[in-house]
Amino acid sequence: MRLAKPYLMPQRQQLATQLDRLAAFEPGPFPVISLYLNLQANEHGKDRVEPFLRKEVTERIRTYEASTPERKSLEADLEKIEKYVAGVQPSVNSLAIFACSGADLFETVALAAPIDAHRLYIAGIPHLYPLAHVLDEYPRYLALLADSHSARIFVFAANAVEKTDRIENVKVKHHKQGGWAQARYQRHVENYHLQHAKEVVDAVAKIAREEKIDKIVLSGDEVILPLLREQFPKDIAERIVDVVKLDAHAGEQDILESTIAALRQKDAQSDRERVDQLLDGYRSNGLATAGIENTKKAFELGQVDELLITGKPNVLEEETAAELVRQARQTSAKLRFIEEPSLLASVGGVGAFLRFKI
Repeated sequence: MRLAKPYLMPQRQQLATQLDRLAAFEPGPFPVISLYLNLQANEHGKDRVEPFLRKEVTERIRTYEASTPERKSLEADLEKIEKYVAGVQPSVNSLAIFACSGADLFETVALAAPIDAHRLYIAGIPHLYPLAHVLDEYPRYLALLADSHSARIFVFAANAVEKTDRIENVKVKHHKQGGWAQARYQRHVENYHLQHAKEVVDAVAKIAREEKIDKIVLSGDEVILPLLREQFPKDIAERIVDVVKLDAHAGEQDILESTIAALRQKDAQSDRERVDQLLDGYRSNGLATAGIENTKKAFELGQVDELLITGKPNVLEEETAAELVRQARQTSAKLRFIEEPSLLASVGGVGAFLRFKI
C-alpha cells in the first residue's frame, strides 16, 4: 500500500532554471554583486554575517567614486541585501545573492547545502562557480530503505528532501508447524515478499524514469535485497550506485548523510576514470580537449559536450573557472567538478569532451 507525500516542483529543477537565467545575464554599465554567505553558526553559536556585510561589502563599495550611478546602484544593493538576510529562516545553511539595482537584478538562492565561507565578488556579470559547485557536490538522487514488508523512498537534492514515499504491506509472521503445512506456509510467505518487492520496484522505477533520476542508493535486509535485484529492470539496475547499511527506522538526516557519503566515494572513483578517458581522448586527437585556451576555443566553436573542471579554484583562477561554468550553462553542456586537484593539474584544471571535431 502506497503512502506518498505530495510535493511541489523539485527544488533542483528550480535551481537549475535559476542558474541558467543568471548565466544568461548580459553585462551592462552597472556592477553586479555576487554574495555567498555561510549561515551556519560558529563555535560560539554567533552569527558571522552582519560583520562581513558591514566591513567587507562596504569597503568594496567605497572603491567606487561617490555619487556615481555605479556607487548608487551598489549602495541600493547593500540595503536590499541587509533587509533580505535579516528575514532568512534558521533552517537555511547557506545563501547566494546576486544583485544589481541598476539592471533590476535581485536573485536569491537559499540552500540546505553548506558553503564553507563567505565570498564576495563584484563584477560585470554574476559569479556562478561556487553555486554550480555546490549543486554538483549535492546531486539529486533516490534513496531506498526496504525490508520484507515496508519501504521508504526519498528523493534528495542540494542536501534537502524533495520527496518521500512509503510502502506498507502485511508483515507475515513465522509459522513453527512442521511438515507439509510448513512448506505451504513458507511458499505463502515467499509470495508475499515477492509481491512486496515488485511493488517497491515499480514505485522506484516510476519515480526514477519520470523524474530522470540517474543515481540510486539502496539499503535493505538479507530477505528483500536479493528479491529487489531480481526485479529491477535493466535501466533502473544500471542507476544503482551503492548499497549501504542503515537501520530501517533511521531518521532522514542519518539517511541523507550516509547516502551522500556513499555517492561521494563512488564519485571519487568515477572522477578518476572520467579524467583518464578525457586525457586518452586528448592525447589521441579524439573527441576531447584539455587546458584553458583549448577549452575556451572549443566553447567559441560550440564543440563542448561536457566540461570537466577542478573543484579546487586554487588550481585554476576562479575568474576563469567562473567564465567556463557560465559558458557551459549557456550552451547546455554537461558540467562535472573533479574534486581531487591532482587529476586535472597537468592540464591547468580543465578539459572538455567534444560534440564534434573540426
